[in-house]
Amino acid sequence: MVAGVVMFQNQKSDFKTIDGETWSWRELQGQWVVVNYFAEWCAPCLKEVPELNSFYRDSGFKLFAISYDGENDAQMQNIRKKYDMQFPIISAELQPQLPMQKPSALPATYIIDTQGKVRERLMGEQTKSSIVQAIKQLQ
Repeated sequence: MVAGVVMFQNQKSDFKTIDGETWSWRELQGQWVVVNYFAEWCAPCLKEVPELNSFYRDSGFKLFAISYDGENDAQMQNIRKKYDMQFPIISAELQPQLPMQKPSALPATYIIDTQGKVRERLMGEQTKSSIVQAIKQLQ
């Protein structure tokens, strides 16, 4: 397990998506949030995209992804389209405020609880059911 706490600050936003949508951890308080680090060169990352799409559509939990390599928004739009990523992708352009450090291996999926604490780090390729099961075990 990874320990970490999101500081629910008074700032207007902690991160934005490549679509320009802004988010603060304060507004996400009370919800379980999943953050997935990926890279285009990471075969297991790309293999799990359909599972992440399904998780995003069907689970009822928040999901955000972020590129390990920090591409600009235009590059990320192309990558999202190329791999049919249907979930929100955090922009790396504005140095997002995230409750975890950049992982040393990919793919890496973090589960953040309703209080903003990182409760679990799942390493390697995940499925919709493995993520849902991990959250349910923590609830």
